[in-house]
Amino acid sequence: MSVSGVKAFVELGSQIQEALSREEGKYEGLTKPQINLLLQVKKSGIENGWFTKEMVTSAFVGIVKMLDENQLKQWLETYLKSIDIEKEPKEVGVIMAGNIPAVGFHDFLCVLLSGNTAVIKTSSDDPLLMPSVAELLISIDASFSERINILKTPRSKYDAVIATGSNNSARYFEQYFGKYPNIIRKSRTSVAVLTGEETEQEIEGLAKDLFTYYGLGCRNVSKLLVTENFDVQKLIGELMKYSNFLKNNGKYQNNIDYNKSIYIINKVPFLDGGTFLFKEDQSLHSPISVTFYEKFGSLDEIEHYIERNNDEIQCVVSSQISKAVPFGEAQNPKVWDYADKVDTMKFLLEL
Repeated sequence: MSVSGVKAFVELGSQIQEALSREEGKYEGLTKPQINLLLQVKKSGIENGWFTKEMVTSAFVGIVKMLDENQLKQWLETYLKSIDIEKEPKEVGVIMAGNIPAVGFHDFLCVLLSGNTAVIKTSSDDPLLMPSVAELLISIDASFSERINILKTPRSKYDAVIATGSNNSARYFEQYFGKYPNIIRKSRTSVAVLTGEETEQEIEGLAKDLFTYYGLGCRNVSKLLVTENFDVQKLIGELMKYSNFLKNNGKYQNNIDYNKSIYIINKVPFLDGGTFLFKEDQSLHSPISVTFYEKFGSLDEIEHYIERNNDEIQCVVSSQISKAVPFGEAQNPKVWDYADKVDTMKFLLEL
């Protein structure tokens, strides 16, 4: 990795931010790759109903924050000795998920800044955004053109593989890529811990953690871990004022209509928030439009639950639990917040 590589990514963040700030059609002064990025954002929303402009913009705002120069330098300082070692670039297959917009960006960043070559297979649900980001990066630093290869279909041979998907796809990945050094990520979800002492600002943050990307991301809260006397009905009333946008998405609406019908037909108790449902359930992973909750006698019990389910939890949102993510920040990981707590950069530098 060179200093110029870091500078190129910092500039990438600046150019994405500049493009996002423009009103539709007002592209004067933007480069062709910047304009293309905006066009692909629009096209993605047409091809994938989950990728509304607001949600894609939210994802790119997160990427821009990640590409802050000071944050990048602080992150990379840990790896400087390994980065400075001259070695032949490895071809790293990056099999990207498509549950939220441009979700494979962090792997893309790690592969390139570790000095390796990114051989990318995008998801069929998100085939447009990462290629447009790659084009913009290459327009900033042409040397990256030799180290980015975007495939239409997966290859059978790599030096290493990073693959992200569901538990089912993980079995496929392990079968086909298990012979290579790999990081294979399975389904995870996130939880929030609530005691009733949360501020109005924290509840607003919780709404972001629950509803951004319509709950499709592994960093979305799908279950609430609450203390015995917590007033769930009151929480629903507080969250309703932050969830109106959900009713504007037809795909989301289909999910809530379906789940509500199933619960009613099967006489399963649930709480109706209008644009979302709450259900008391011991399971960790909830369906789209539904948030599970479970009551515990104490915070100690909640911490034991988190420890037992650590392999399935991406992050914990709380103001009460140590090392938890603050309310409202689940979808804003820092560049050093690795998916599944596996140090991607260390893995790449040791190839």
